[in-house]
Amino acid sequence: MTDGPAAGDGPLIFLIAGEPSGDQLGARLMAALKQETGGRVRFAGIGGELMTAQGLASRFPIHELAVMGFVEVLPHLFAIIRRIRETVAAVKALRPDAVVTIDSPSFTLAIAERLRGQGIPLIHYVAPQVWAWKPWRAKSVSRYLDRLLVLLPFEPPYFQRHGLATRFVGHPAVEAAAPEIRLEEGEEEEGGPPRLAVLPGSRRGEVTQLLPVFAETVHALAAEHPGLTVVIPTVETVEDLVRAQVADWSVPVAVVRGADAKARAFRQATAALAASGTVALELAVAGVPTVVAYRLSGIGSLLSPSWLRVPFVSLVNLLAGREVQPEFLQRRCRSATILPALERLLSDPAARAAQREGYRGVVEALTPPEGRPSQAAARHVLECLNARG
Repeated sequence: MTDGPAAGDGPLIFLIAGEPSGDQLGARLMAALKQETGGRVRFAGIGGELMTAQGLASRFPIHELAVMGFVEVLPHLFAIIRRIRETVAAVKALRPDAVVTIDSPSFTLAIAERLRGQGIPLIHYVAPQVWAWKPWRAKSVSRYLDRLLVLLPFEPPYFQRHGLATRFVGHPAVEAAAPEIRLEEGEEEEGGPPRLAVLPGSRRGEVTQLLPVFAETVHALAAEHPGLTVVIPTVETVEDLVRAQVADWSVPVAVVRGADAKARAFRQATAALAASGTVALELAVAGVPTVVAYRLSGIGSLLSPSWLRVPFVSLVNLLAGREVQPEFLQRRCRSATILPALERLLSDPAARAAQREGYRGVVEALTPPEGRPSQAAARHVLECLNARG
C-alpha cells in the first residue's frame, strides 16, 4: 500500500480499476498520458500488475475485487465496502487534479458518487451498459460524473440526453491487436491439427461456471480431431484456478499469461471458445473465428436471456446487427449445443472465412479518429483538466 502519489511534477490523476480488463485499460491510459504530457503527470490509486508496471503503487491488490454475481459478492461485501470508504478517504486527503474510474461500475461508481461535490473532476472510463439493461443508470450517473469515456459508437446519446459530457474513444481491442490483425484465411497453417483457444473469463465465478462446460466440449472435439491442442490465455486473478481445473484434461493444454502470449495464442488459433465480454471483440479484431458462451451463477442461472434489452450479448453481433459469432447463453450454454457450432469452425474453412468477413465492419466501427483508443482517452482526460483551469 502507498499513501501518496508517485514523485515528479505535473497533474496528479487518481486512477481506480477493479479487475484485469480495467487494469489493462488503465495501463494504456497511463502510457498515453505520459506521451501526451511529455512525462509531466503523476499517478495514484488502485490497479493491477499492468498499471503497476506503468508506475502506479496500488493501494491494495485488485484481486480482492474480482468477484461476480450476488452469491460471490456476498462473502466479500464488508471488505468491499471498507475498500470503498478507504479509497474515498484517500482521494479526499490527496486532492488530485482528477479521478478516473475505470469500468467495474459496482465498485468504481460507488466511489465516484461519494466524491460528488468535492470539486474534483470525476471521469469514468467504460460506460455502464444501459443499452442492455438498467437504462435508468444513465440518468443516475449523469448527476455526479463530469465526463464519460465510452468504447462503443452508439453509446453517447444514452448519456448526452441527460447532460453528461460523453465522448467515444474507441475500443481497446483495436489497439491491443493493431499489427496482429489477421483477417485472411491464407495466413493459417494448412494441414496441421487444429488449435483451439479457450477463454473462460477473468473472474473466479466465471471460470467456475464456464470451464467445466468448456472442458466437456473440448473432450468431445478431441474425439473428432486427433491431435487437437488447446491454449488458454488467462490473467493473474484466476491463473491458479484455471491451472487446477485443466490439470486432468485429456488433450494437450497450455495455460499462458501476458499480452504477448495472448496475442501469440490468437495468431495460432484455428478457432476459439470464449466467455462473453471484451475478449469476444479482441478475438474479432485478431480475426479468430469464435463461439461465445456464457451463463450466470446461482439465482442468475435461472434467468432467461429475454430479460436483456438487446438481441445479442456479443458486442461483435450487436455492432454487426446479426449473429456473426454464434452465442449460447444460460440454459443453452451446454456442450451439446455449443459443439456443432464449434465443430463447424474447426472443420470448414469457408465458415471461418465467412466469420472473418463479418468482422471487418465491426473493427472499423470501433476505431476512433485518433486511431489509438488510449490516445483518444488521454486527450479527453487532459481536456477535462484544462477546462477546469
